[in-house]
Amino acid sequence: MHKRTYKYRLYPTKAQQSALQKSLDACRWVYNQALAVRKDAWEQEQKAVSRYDTIKMLPIWKQEHGILKNAYSQCLQETCTRVDLAFKAFFRRAKKGQKPGYPRFRGKERYDSFTYPQSGYVLLDKKRLRLSTIGELKIKLHRPMGGKIKNLTIRRDGVGNWYACFSCRVDKKRLPQIDTVVGVDVGLTSFATYSNGEKIDNPRFFRREENELAKEQRRLSKADKGTPERAKRRKVVAHIHRRIANKRRDFAHKLSRQLVNNFGVIAFEKLDIQDMTDGNWRSMNKSISDVAWKQFVQFVAYKAEDAGRNFVQVDSHNTTKMCSCCGRLVEKDLSVRIHKCPFCGLVLDRDENAAINILRLGIQSLALA
Repeated sequence: MHKRTYKYRLYPTKAQQSALQKSLDACRWVYNQALAVRKDAWEQEQKAVSRYDTIKMLPIWKQEHGILKNAYSQCLQETCTRVDLAFKAFFRRAKKGQKPGYPRFRGKERYDSFTYPQSGYVLLDKKRLRLSTIGELKIKLHRPMGGKIKNLTIRRDGVGNWYACFSCRVDKKRLPQIDTVVGVDVGLTSFATYSNGEKIDNPRFFRREENELAKEQRRLSKADKGTPERAKRRKVVAHIHRRIANKRRDFAHKLSRQLVNNFGVIAFEKLDIQDMTDGNWRSMNKSISDVAWKQFVQFVAYKAEDAGRNFVQVDSHNTTKMCSCCGRLVEKDLSVRIHKCPFCGLVLDRDENAAINILRLGIQSLALA
């Protein structure tokens, strides 16, 4: 069993949109209040306030602030849990010596979801969802939902659309075992190169819409702050960003599914995106962000686990320089796209050579596991 989230579009009326926003605002108020209580208790008395302590304060807050009546009680309790998780993540990062990132207060544009952890919602059929304090909303179940529903998160995106995200416990769907193997080398010239020589073109979703995005961002910057015109233009910019992200996510899902369906062993190189972007030209960093390798690898990893495939990541050190035939190192600049080995005479596409090395290292690591 494992968790899977199913996301569906909601189509609320104007009155329901207002109710959803009021519920979201109430949860955001509780989040900021719970954060303030815990922050002040520690700074003033060095006293730790737990999740249960903040949940016990909810009845008092409800009496003093009428806004909290707009949200379902369990949604408010779950908000206290979010604050607790934020602090736990802060302490975990601090303990590991990472940049801790103290939990921050959330403005109206920085809080976009609330969760029904156990009850308060009923999926009536494929077209209707009933929510406590909100009412009966229109929903579009564009694909079947599997497993047992554990909780429901209502989310608002940057352009004002609302979604229902059902977190479910589902059984793993094992695929028939196959003997095919592949090593994958990701890049900018081609999105990915397989060890069998197949290349996947780089779709460059951001680059294709960069000019339109720049145009709308210039219009946004000219609008006066706090005006309806600026809010309207901000939505246009957010819509373009959302469209690019949706195209990129759809591409990654489809390609990762093809890999998992067609190969029994899938080997990738370990990528340090932060290290790759440090010191590069801004244009190269844009290209690295556009391909979203990390998202793609994550999609392949969880699909492979679900299907019972072998997924492995290997150290990328010298995978490009090493000759996949004789194992000798051949120095080459980034502009050199053909691997020519002076020792054994192998002539091969640079990325295909790297993919073969990645596959070899992946098989070796699986054999040692």
